[in-house]
Amino acid sequence: MTENKIQVYKPFGPSIAKVTIPEDLIKKLNEYVDKIILDEDKSKDLDWGKRLAGNVKQEFKLEPTFCDKSGFSNFLVKAVSKWIELSERKKITKLEIVSSWVVRQFQNEYNPVHYHSGHVSGVGYLKVPKNFGKTFQSSKKSNANGHLSLIHGNRMFSSESVFDIEPKVGDFYFFPNYLMHTVYPFYESNEERRSISFNAKIDENIYNVYGTSNL
Repeated sequence: MTENKIQVYKPFGPSIAKVTIPEDLIKKLNEYVDKIILDEDKSKDLDWGKRLAGNVKQEFKLEPTFCDKSGFSNFLVKAVSKWIELSERKKITKLEIVSSWVVRQFQNEYNPVHYHSGHVSGVGYLKVPKNFGKTFQSSKKSNANGHLSLIHGNRMFSSESVFDIEPKVGDFYFFPNYLMHTVYPFYESNEERRSISFNAKIDENIYNVYGTSNL
């Protein structure tokens, strides 16, 4: 993965990285999800909703063996390594994936403000409705329906506190686990908003900036 294939944002304190999921991997992930949806027993076995914050129809865990065989684990390793290298000027020696899961969101469903466990997290998009619906007030008003908002700090002069993301198929964003975030509901569409997320741990000496004094 070369530098021109990854974008690193720093709109406020923590940096955020954006990469593109390879088309063949998107296909593998969607095919895997579609098979689980049709398998009622497996859907129940992999159900992850009780462990997550979302008020959505279905959330289930990805099997580690599939993550490895499909190349998803390798995709995460390469992207996170490059993000940390560009952002922190340090090279990680490990990426331990704690968990990875899929969120199937439909109209009127949402994800409240929350944060993740581990050290680093991320979300990518596998399916997105053609239309998220209109705002109730005015067409000129900013429309955040179905969007992801990353939240940090307070709104101050020359400093934003919210980074709004319109989901697009193939986009994958990486951010520190502690970064608060939320997903707004959408309307006027029966289509699925399908995302994939993960939590992972990296080298403790890189993540824990308080471990070594700079004095």
